[in-house]
Parts: sequence; C-alpha cells; structure tokens
Amino acid sequence: MNIKSSVYDLSKTELILWSISVCIIMISSLLSEKIDIITIIASLIGVTALIFIAKGYVLGQILTIIFSVFYGIISFFFKYYGEMITYLCMTAPIAIFTTISWIKHPYEGTREVEVNRLTKKQISIMFILSAIVTIIFYFILSALKNANLLFSTISITTSFIASYLTYLRSPYYAIGYAFNDLVLIVLWGLASVENVSYIPMVACFIMFFVNDIYGFYSWRKMQNRQSIKS
Repeated sequence: MNIKSSVYDLSKTELILWSISVCIIMISSLLSEKIDIITIIASLIGVTALIFIAKGYVLGQILTIIFSVFYGIISFFFKYYGEMITYLCMTAPIAIFTTISWIKHPYEGTREVEVNRLTKKQISIMFILSAIVTIIFYFILSALKNANLLFSTISITTSFIASYLTYLRSPYYAIGYAFNDLVLIVLWGLASVENVSYIPMVACFIMFFVNDIYGFYSWRKMQNRQSIKS
C-alpha cells in the first residue's frame, strides 16, 4: 500500500468531493459555539476514508479503523453507548478483517480490490446474523439506558449489514452505509439540540451520505469494468 500513490490516483471528481466534504465539516465546526477537536479530527478522517473505500483501496479500511476509535470516544461522552460498542467492538474489528481480505483479493495486481458478487448463502447469513445482532444489542443498550434507544438500535443493524457487505467486497456496502448515515444524522441532530458542539457530526454524516452514494456508483463502475475484462 503506497499512500502517496493512492492520493495521486484520486480523480478530479473525487478530489472535489473530498474538498467539499472537508470544507463543510470545517465551516460547521467554526459556526458551532464550542469547537471540539476530537469531533473535527474524526469527521475529517471519516470522509477521507470513504473516498479511498469508494476506489476500492485498502487505505480506506485502515482509516476506517482509526475513525472507529475516535468515533467511539465521542459516542461515549454523549452516552451513545450503542454507537461506541458498535464502532469499537464491531466496525473496527470487521474493518481489520476486511483489510486482510482486500489485501488478499487485489484486482489483477492493482491497488483496486476485486469486486465480489454475493451468493444466496451469503445473503441469507447476512439477514440471520443481522437479526441476532439487533436483538442482542437492543437488550444491552436498554440495560445501559442508551440515549435514543430506537435509532441507536437501527444504527447497529444498518452498520452491521454495511460492514458485512464491505468485508464481502460488494458494491451494496455503500447502500447499507447510506441508510446508516441517515440514522446517524437523526441521532447526532438530536444530540446537537442538547450540545451544539456536535453539529460537526451532523455535517460529517451528511457528507458521509453523499460519499456513500458516490461509493455505490464507483463500485458499480468497477464491477462492470472488471466483468468486461474478465
């Protein structure tokens, strides 16, 4: 993995999308009454990770691991224990396994990962595991008196599905994360009502949503291109 080369590989569209994402996050931070450095750092790492994931580059997964740690800390302070547990105990570990999986499945020796087509068995396992994870975490969060229990539980479900699909190298990972982004926009919107320093997190997930939509478009192009060459 060559970071410098990965950056140079970004297209003009991707550079513009990344620049807009960074600007919106920084502007929202400056407009907030209280600037939270950890929140800003997490947001910037997050949008950067998504750009490289959209390209199918392993660097995106490594940045996801780092983002998960920062995001877990932020969630802990606002008592979003579901988000903390999800990212530290599920998203980060899955991102580690995904990093290994992507390294083992490069497309024809390039930095780009080989896109996978889901089997019926993989889809069935996804729904079964998602149901199990949702039920278990609902009771855990309820016991912890997690803030905004319903949305937090939905967030866990969508996050698990998205992480699972990312591990399997499916373009539909982006759709899973897009749904998760919408839930998180609501969650952090509610948090911002109580503490305006969390407004950058709302801006962060709005840009996450835009980046994930682009990610789906990018991966579909990758899939079609790889199918034609094979």
